[in-house]
Amino acid sequence: MGQNSVKLGVIGLLALLVLGAFSIYTVDERQKAILFRLGEIVRTDLEPGIHFKFPLIYNVGKFDGRILTLDEAPERFLTSEKKNVMVDSFVKWRIDDVGRFYQRTGGDERTAAMRLSQILKDGLRSEFAKRTVQEVVSGDRAQIMDILTENANRQVSELGISVVDVRIQQIELPAEVSGSVYRRMEAERARVARDFRSRGAEAAERIRADADRQRTVILAEAYRDAEVIRGEGDARATDIYAKAYTRDPEFYAFYRSLRAYRDTFRDRSDVILMQPDSEFFRYFKNPEQGVAR
Repeated sequence: MGQNSVKLGVIGLLALLVLGAFSIYTVDERQKAILFRLGEIVRTDLEPGIHFKFPLIYNVGKFDGRILTLDEAPERFLTSEKKNVMVDSFVKWRIDDVGRFYQRTGGDERTAAMRLSQILKDGLRSEFAKRTVQEVVSGDRAQIMDILTENANRQVSELGISVVDVRIQQIELPAEVSGSVYRRMEAERARVARDFRSRGAEAAERIRADADRQRTVILAEAYRDAEVIRGEGDARATDIYAKAYTRDPEFYAFYRSLRAYRDTFRDRSDVILMQPDSEFFRYFKNPEQGVAR
């Protein structure tokens, strides 16, 4: 009788433990959870932490509440020029409404990813078809990503998910396209370079002409000033000579004779053939008659 009581007590304790294990569940802060009652959704707003439920009647479904990544394989798309480009892209998405997500996809992330992948491909195909290769490679990439994010959010809202971001990682050109694009870009750069060179040559000619004009003006003004100064100097010298002559004619005549001799015989090789009685040497013979003029 006593052993039977112990066995019953152990069995009862085990039953309580099992019942407690099936009654207690936890929701991680990185998860979203749904509480079901006989397969019917009861609650979708379960907070992270420890919760209790009646076993067998209630069960819990848990889903990843973090931002998920859909990394697409590179896909070929046509531009408005009917040229192919290889586009490598990815999508960041997450579950917003876990109840609707379960109802629309059965709680399968792969189903949501497939739907999202198709929406992304359709959006890329549509946007690339409106633009040239040069536009999608260099100019409109950011605009395309914004448009894709907005359109995808509008279409996947019925799935209970939202698109955080759409990123175009790389746009590669097939070999047959890249050659023509690079040649076009090279021609464009060459045209810009020629334009800059022509502008530089025009500016250089303008600067050179202005410098020549300023040089001519400066030389003319300098020559004018020099002539004025030279004229003033000659006038002042003439005045000094005149005053000196009237003050002492004999000394002035002697001074002029010395200057004439100095100007005539500047070098030892200078030679002059004259008659001994030439007027040029008259001053030395008769100082009172003065030097010849």
